[in-house]
Amino acid sequence: MSKLLIHGTKKLKGEVQIHGAKNSTLPLMAASLLCEGECVLHNCPALSDVDTAIKILRHLGCKVERAAGNVVIDPRGANTCKIPDNLMREMRSSIIFLGAIVSRLQRAVLSLPGGCELGPRPIDLHLSSLRKMGVVIDEDHGCLDCRVPDGLKGAVINLSFPSVGATENIMIVACRAQGKTVINNAAREPEIADLADFLNRCGARICGAGGSTISIEGVHHLIGCEHTVIPDRIAAATYLTAAAITGSTLTVSSVIPEHLAPILPVFEESGCSMDLYDKAVRIAAPQRLRRVKSVRTMPYPGFPTDAQAPVMAMTTVADGTSMFVENIFESRYKHVGELLRLGANIKVEGRVAVVEGVDHLSGASVEASDLRGGAALVVAGLAAQGITEVKGLHHLDRGYECIEKNLASLGADIRRV
Repeated sequence: MSKLLIHGTKKLKGEVQIHGAKNSTLPLMAASLLCEGECVLHNCPALSDVDTAIKILRHLGCKVERAAGNVVIDPRGANTCKIPDNLMREMRSSIIFLGAIVSRLQRAVLSLPGGCELGPRPIDLHLSSLRKMGVVIDEDHGCLDCRVPDGLKGAVINLSFPSVGATENIMIVACRAQGKTVINNAAREPEIADLADFLNRCGARICGAGGSTISIEGVHHLIGCEHTVIPDRIAAATYLTAAAITGSTLTVSSVIPEHLAPILPVFEESGCSMDLYDKAVRIAAPQRLRRVKSVRTMPYPGFPTDAQAPVMAMTTVADGTSMFVENIFESRYKHVGELLRLGANIKVEGRVAVVEGVDHLSGASVEASDLRGGAALVVAGLAAQGITEVKGLHHLDRGYECIEKNLASLGADIRRV
């Protein structure tokens, strides 16, 4: 089993290019099922979750080719409506295939998704929304049997929470449903707008993506297209925390600075100097960070829950007390116990975590229990004195492309063994 060995306290310098967004690539791959021609996705990251999505598409009957950062999908042979349980369990985002399969084949049979254990992530919003659009869903012991006996129909859907996954599933189904669909309280994440851009290139009629109300006029056919995946804003945030915790100066390039707007104030509050360019962000960190008064995770354009763990790692060596309030997931503090092994001083009460900055962290053996928690352990290890051993790399490989090679190229002493 692989692990990372990190000799900490090395400064970082130089430039790191950010790969395509995992949370955009997966719904784009699912949406390709709706098309009647070949789809070419550029800037696709080399991640295990993308590998799983490719396996799902091939199982469904699609032809998929991958070369460098490009994925070519020919969905014309798709003829299987069932995803095996083992593939569904490989990633949490697998539920995004539900709407696409139902739309193309009028039936979908799949189990509940797996992936990171972040506590309950109900798919009730997905199911209730699809039912309004004409999908009949039978649930039995973790298996969903979905049918469309009378065709897909547009509907007005009022989401009780701006769920990214539910918004994506509704958008995908609505593209070829009869009539108009309106999503109120829709998710506003950049990945939603990226999905809409892709579908519109394929012939869909989607307006308002990126805002709280999205309108979709159903069409009869979608063609294939070429599309470039947006940069991964969470990977960018992670590298910024790596620079901040090590007191380094670093340029994070191939990004859309506007997408990073919700997290940049945290770095500025901690004493970092931030310079924004057209497609890059430069961070210059002080020798010791200042505390961050309060970080509250919220749906976009609020602070992203996916950035909470790496930013918390950054604050473990800040001067003063920082507070985190996790409003999205119930079990997103599993990295805290491992940070404590490194010498951090963190107390958790329900959804609140209070971080008292310490003078230094000390290397230890730690294990990732989820994707972003694993990133937090790597960030902390970069600042820890001595050797930090990070296990559970299968979580990291779901969302970060060659993270150890990138960090090593920036001056970190890190290797996979």
